Amino acid sequence: MAYGEQVLFENASQQFDPGRRYGIVGANGSGKSTLLRALSGEEEPTSGTVEKAALTRVGSLDQDHFQYDDVPILDVVLMGMPELWSAHLEKEELLAAADATGTLDLDRYGEVEDQFVAWGGYSAESEAAVILEGLAIPTEVHRMPLSTLSGGFKLRVLLAQLLASQPDVLLLDEPTNHLDIVSIAWLEQFLQDFKRCAIIVSHDHRFLNTTCTHIVDVDYQRVTIYPGDYDAFEVAKASDRERKEAEIGRAEAKKAEQEAFVRRFKAKASKARQAQSRVKQIAKMQIDTLPPSSRRHPHFRLGARRQTGKEVVDVRGVSKAYDDNQVLSDVSFTVQRGERVAVIGANGIGKSTLLKILVGELDADEGNVEWGHEATPGWFQQDQADIRACGTATLHDWLWDFCADQPTGFVRGKLAEVYFRKDDADKKIEALSGGELTRMSFARLGVQQPTVLVLDEPSNHLDLEGIQSLADGLIAYPNAILFVSHDRWLVEKVATRILSISPDGVDDFAGTYTEFLARTEGQDHLDVGQVIADDRQSRRDRKRSKRSEAAAG
Repeated sequence: MAYGEQVLFENASQQFDPGRRYGIVGANGSGKSTLLRALSGEEEPTSGTVEKAALTRVGSLDQDHFQYDDVPILDVVLMGMPELWSAHLEKEELLAAADATGTLDLDRYGEVEDQFVAWGGYSAESEAAVILEGLAIPTEVHRMPLSTLSGGFKLRVLLAQLLASQPDVLLLDEPTNHLDIVSIAWLEQFLQDFKRCAIIVSHDHRFLNTTCTHIVDVDYQRVTIYPGDYDAFEVAKASDRERKEAEIGRAEAKKAEQEAFVRRFKAKASKARQAQSRVKQIAKMQIDTLPPSSRRHPHFRLGARRQTGKEVVDVRGVSKAYDDNQVLSDVSFTVQRGERVAVIGANGIGKSTLLKILVGELDADEGNVEWGHEATPGWFQQDQADIRACGTATLHDWLWDFCADQPTGFVRGKLAEVYFRKDDADKKIEALSGGELTRMSFARLGVQQPTVLVLDEPSNHLDLEGIQSLADGLIAYPNAILFVSHDRWLVEKVATRILSISPDGVDDFAGTYTEFLARTEGQDHLDVGQVIADDRQSRRDRKRSKRSEAAAG
């Protein structure tokens, strides 16, 4: 696959087999999603072919949820089985015609009923309901139209549609996006039980370890399959690279030895024949060259300009509601210097709201937040809206505003730390990808050196190498950190304390994520009911919109 002169990968010849789950990994921009689109038939390869066995059904995630807005949620899932859904619709049409005419076409109805039964019609609905519940969409909302759900939950329904279709080859591009921790755990179990072929692009380290039997590495302009999970792949890839470099080193040393012999003895009559023979040997030598890796490890150097007092922040009785949707109720906790606090919980439960209250972006309805001595928070926004707003500024000028007393070389050095090349310094903010915006946000924190870090989904848009580097940077940070994340590997690596928010309140656990799971028997939170709250909020929004339209009219 190539775009103009940019080659993503070439000579990729691999076979994907039933009963295996392949995780596609690589740097952002290396061609992971492009490979997935080539496998699905959505995109033609620049050269070569993609072949599949006869009658093989390939299923990939539909991203267009708007086409289903008026369709009941359960029906959206059943529509993922076209033969079954077609038989269902024809049955309904035949029954409607019978109601109108008083006559039922028994022969045709019998044929359609056989088709319906053959495609598992009478069990499909219950199986679809199980999948929806596993993705935290409870039974109470299954008959509601898809439009009543928030965007993230709509995408879960489309994921349920794909999973219910049981394709022979299941293609998933970042399936854990928009899923909370419980739903990710359910999806892992689903994939472990999936007996066909699954091919998954993911940046979730733990998800890859839990689900994958093989890792597909897109790097060095090659596509290479390694057996085992992600941890095994990292070891095997490093060993493979070392072996190839050693082979090239030995070949280069042998060539250099031959060339030295020729230089030394080519003019000596007694050695001239040997020297000529070695010239021919040198001409035949072909030494492989290894293309550079597309993997990049940014350096998140997150220092603090001074130490805080022992007590960093005291939160007392904080409550927050949006209209009648209560998201936080009487939240109280204190953070001490050096603690790394992970705030976890279901989507929509109030995690981001809590952080915004801490940094003063939102006002609490009740309660107060008191920052301790020398505690100055550095804020990482999930959507990077504050950076996006500076769209026409160059990377260099935008970052320089936060360290105006430093020379331009310092600014360029900070950009280089988060892997922006010299030529990137004049790039405009508006041209940045999500991953680049994330790296710029950390470049800013690197020059500001805040005495507390408050981070909302800091691993968003980072590739695996970026997430690993982020974990290293956070662990090295000397002061307190409060962060929201659905990346369990990051939480596991970084957190020394867990603040789990659920509809029942806040569970404040002093310990690591692994210890927290052991105490709670693997349950992070229960988010049943949260979708219903989202649904009520959506209906209120629509009612307010209609009232506004009526008033405007």
